[in-house]
Amino acid sequence: MKRFFFSLSLLVASGSALAENPLVQTCFTTDPAPMVHGDRLYVYTGHDENNADFFWMQEWRVYSTDDMVNWTDHGSPLAIEDFSWGDDRAWAPQCVERNGKFYFYVPLHSKLTGAMAIGVAVGDSPTGPFRDAIGKPLADGNWDFIDPTCFIDDDGQAYLYWGNPTIYYVKLNDDMVSFEGEVQKLVPDAEGFGPGKEVPMEPGKKYGSSYTEGPWFYKRDGKYYMVYAAGGIPEHIAYSMSDSPTGPWKYMGTIMPQKDETNSFTNHPGVIDYKGKSYFFYHTGNLPGGGGFGRSICVEPFEYNSDGTFPTILPTKEGAPAVGMLDPYQRVEAETMAWSEGVTSRQNAREGVYVSNIHNGDYIKVANANFMSGGPRTFCASAASGLRGGTIEVHMDSVDGPLVAELKVPATGGWENFAYIEAPAQIEVPGMHDIYFVFKGRKGPELFNFDYWQFK
Repeated sequence: MKRFFFSLSLLVASGSALAENPLVQTCFTTDPAPMVHGDRLYVYTGHDENNADFFWMQEWRVYSTDDMVNWTDHGSPLAIEDFSWGDDRAWAPQCVERNGKFYFYVPLHSKLTGAMAIGVAVGDSPTGPFRDAIGKPLADGNWDFIDPTCFIDDDGQAYLYWGNPTIYYVKLNDDMVSFEGEVQKLVPDAEGFGPGKEVPMEPGKKYGSSYTEGPWFYKRDGKYYMVYAAGGIPEHIAYSMSDSPTGPWKYMGTIMPQKDETNSFTNHPGVIDYKGKSYFFYHTGNLPGGGGFGRSICVEPFEYNSDGTFPTILPTKEGAPAVGMLDPYQRVEAETMAWSEGVTSRQNAREGVYVSNIHNGDYIKVANANFMSGGPRTFCASAASGLRGGTIEVHMDSVDGPLVAELKVPATGGWENFAYIEAPAQIEVPGMHDIYFVFKGRKGPELFNFDYWQFK
């Protein structure tokens, strides 16, 4: 089949694909921590459990993209049980890379002190697996040891900040898993972190500050930024700036005001540049069944003001525009999606992550697929069913758009007994399209699991 390749810039410019907030629909995801490695952007998250009445969180998850509209679910590479000293509350993480290793900083409840602690895991890949790097807390001993953020400065010195409502920090050693001296305590005040309600910080003393929790620390154009959840409950996102990595800090104002439409009394920032554009990550409670204990990550593109300050950023449903395209003639994991309805994901040691909990009428959307000038001739997929299977209908541009292929998934003898299946393409599909995989079958029972797909 002859195909013609077009300019990526022309294809992206001609398309109108946008991210859709929340970015993940298969489960609740919290406290986004973006990291760029190679040509991909990774986001590390917490995971609110369904029907939770508190922040009962048991694992961390990873998602990635190379186009800002299709996100791949890499599952959970790290959980509470990976730390022998931890027993609860897998809260806001951040991962950074140094010398080919990936360091995953996390807060969790410590068996050793009965309070929160900062742990560090290490892995050889941005998607793990990760292991406890030192077999004990990196920093242990207080209820406000939460929400670590790490940044490696231009001179190679790494800093780790954390805390609610006090801010703590250490200078990490080159090994990224130890530090010399004592934990430093930074008491937020109105000049550095904005006026706010008075809270006790030390016995007999109170300090007024807007800073609450969830710091995000980085450097841009010689200036240091501390972005954080502010104002108490409900939270908004504010920031401070400094000429030094350890302050003094100057309060700069609000980035994302508290909005009722976020449906969450907490928020958590993550800020990063990717492919020449700037992105602001946060979370809302806007998935069905979501709320203050059922949160979901979102993203907004933005441009810094000419002086390096932030504009006001408001939450949207649309999110970020595409900065790339998807090749449907390469194998694509089924858990790569721009949007989904009804489905969830599972993982095992053989297939990794796959799409599950598929019922009649559920669907997956993949955005900005470039079919170029010819084809396809065949649609193929890997699926498994422990019952009677079902059908994958492949539509273009909407759930009831032109039908390209109809693939019958048979009973395969088990829910993880995946089979490779092919179906002929019924029409030509040149150019750029969104793909909708619409699942059909008996109403009621789960139909099948879905591992990957490809056009030929």
